[in-house]
This record gives sequence, C-alpha cells and structure tokens, in this order.
Amino acid sequence: MLKRTPLTEAHISIGARMVAFAGWEMPVQYSGPMQEHLAVREAAGLFDVSHMGEIEVIGEDALELVQRLTTNDAAKLEDDQVQYSIFTNEAGGVMDDLLVYRINSEYFMLVVNAGTTDKDYHWIKQHADSYKVEVHNTSQGYALMALQGPRAELILQALTDHMLDHIPYYWSQRVSVDGVACRVSRTGYTGEDGFEIFAAPDQARHVWNRLLVTGHSHGLVPCGLAARNTLRLEAAFRLYGNDMDDTTTPLEAGLGWVVKLLKANDFTGREILERQKREGLARKLVGFEVLDRAPARDGYTVVIAGQEVGRVASGSPAPFLKKNIGLVYLPIEHSAPGTEFSVLVRGRDVRARVVETPFYKRERKFD
Repeated sequence: MLKRTPLTEAHISIGARMVAFAGWEMPVQYSGPMQEHLAVREAAGLFDVSHMGEIEVIGEDALELVQRLTTNDAAKLEDDQVQYSIFTNEAGGVMDDLLVYRINSEYFMLVVNAGTTDKDYHWIKQHADSYKVEVHNTSQGYALMALQGPRAELILQALTDHMLDHIPYYWSQRVSVDGVACRVSRTGYTGEDGFEIFAAPDQARHVWNRLLVTGHSHGLVPCGLAARNTLRLEAAFRLYGNDMDDTTTPLEAGLGWVVKLLKANDFTGREILERQKREGLARKLVGFEVLDRAPARDGYTVVIAGQEVGRVASGSPAPFLKKNIGLVYLPIEHSAPGTEFSVLVRGRDVRARVVETPFYKRERKFD
C-alpha cells in the first residue's frame, strides 16, 4: 500500500498524474514537465514534498549527536539556521544527504530523503544510547510544500505580515501563512529563490490552495516530480540513489565542501575520508553536455577509448538550457572539463563532453 501525503486528494482534484515514488503516491506532473520547469525558472512553482522525512533530536546532547553522525560542522549553526550535510557510513560512503535545522541548542530537526527515512532513524537511534537525547521520527507530524521561483517571495508575502526578506538563504523562521502557524525556510531544490513551508497536516490543504489562488496571476503553477528532477539537475544538485549512495564518498560526489575534517567532533567514516583526501581520488562525479540531440538517460553506458568506464548517474534534457545534460562518475584522469567520451544511446555511440557545473546558476540577490 502506497503512503499518501496530506495533499494527495488536492493533487487528484486538479488532474495530477500520480505515480509510485519511494513508497509514496506522488504527483509526477500536472500541465506537463516542460511547462512546469519553465514556470519555476521564469515565475514560480509549488511542489508537495511531504514525502520527505523529519527526525527530531532533542536534549542537552543534541548537538553532540548531530556532530557525531554528520560530516558538516553543526556547531557553527545559530538558532533557526539551516545546514546541508551528509550521513556517512564506516567506509565513508554516503548513507543520505539531509538538511539540519537548528531550532535551538537542544532541538535539531533533520530533514531526510523519503526512501531512507526509516534507515536514517534507526541509524540515529543506534548511536543515541550514550547521549542525553530523545530521537523521534516525526514525519507524520508535518506537511511540507516548496514554493520556488523568482516570484516566490512576492506570492508568499501576500499571505503573511512577516517580512520575508528578513529570512536569509538557509535560515528559517516561524511564520503565520494566512493564519496558519508554519515554519518557513529559505531553501529549495531547484536552483531558484524560494521557500519550503512546514505546516500541520490538517492545515496543509488550506495553505496549498491559498498559495495557488494568490500566485495564479503571478504565473504560479503546481509542479510534480518530473520538473523537480530536471530543475535540480540543471542546478547540479545531487540526487541520493542516483548521484551518490553507500558506495560513493562525498569527496567523489563533489561534496567535499560539506565534509569538515577539521571540526572538533569525530564523525563516522572520517578516517577513511581523510585518507582519500590525502591519497587522491580515483574517480569523480562530473557534469557533461551531450553533443547530439539524443539525451543520455540515467543508467546509459559510458565509454572511453572503447572501454566501458561507468554509467550515467543522472541524465535528461534541460528544458531551460535547451540542451541534453547529465552527471557521471569518470576516472580522475578523464574528469577535466573539455574531455570527450561516448554514451551508448539505443545502440549507437553519442559524443559528450565534460563541463563545469552547475549547468545553471541564477544570481542570488537574496543571500
């Protein structure tokens, strides 16, 4: 039986195409992936991301436990600040990527991926015994919506007296949205300005509908998983399960900037990552453009000098950039920008070239 979010009926009522995703029934599209993608780049889009998991760590040792399990330095966070981080296993592999919300010094909320929520919860609980903390999987206590795009602030501002321009990038605050108590963070997975809005499940449909009505004249449209995927790929945001997993390290995935090897607290896999950094990488996740009209899809074989060297981690047409792009792990000696290789697409070799990432980056005037 697939899980349903508090907004499932709202999606069905406006004609969403529903699919199974990570154990959930989720909208993959409404008007169409291309239209939804471009709406987010040019105006605004609204996503239901209530399938994401929330795990709360509460108690006087909350910070110490978060530091023990994540690669970034949570000690640098202030109240209401948000941080991108990673859970690593003993081999330095990526167990999951997550957002760490510091609510206060003894209360952290971890937002994790839908398909790994139970695994992450048990991993945290397994390590919590020697700490003065309580760990709770509170995922069912939240609905989560993502309002993304250059007009996101304009739309949300119409529904609150809170000055949204006072919420910096990667910070959150308690905000009343059309009378509903929410936590609003300036975060997202699209490469655009925008907000993620936590609300009580029984209030979610009201907030969702009010946002759609208020934003309609500004070009806001509801968006599904398909547009979310192409938007995040243009921004070169990693997708757990595609671009990284238990067998890849954050350094290989190009996420060394969230691995703080010098932080005071030890963390799982640290020694392995220190050694990898010292000895150098054998492979690296890189971005590429296809030099052909044929897109290189997830899982397609990658060839260099007649030898298979890997498979496309993420690949898709990029609707805003009007080209075919992707991410792939390549041997380090073949990872420099400008390097060409082939992707096997429907039985033929298609040329591709390594390029700098992100493929798309909007100037962030809201930092």
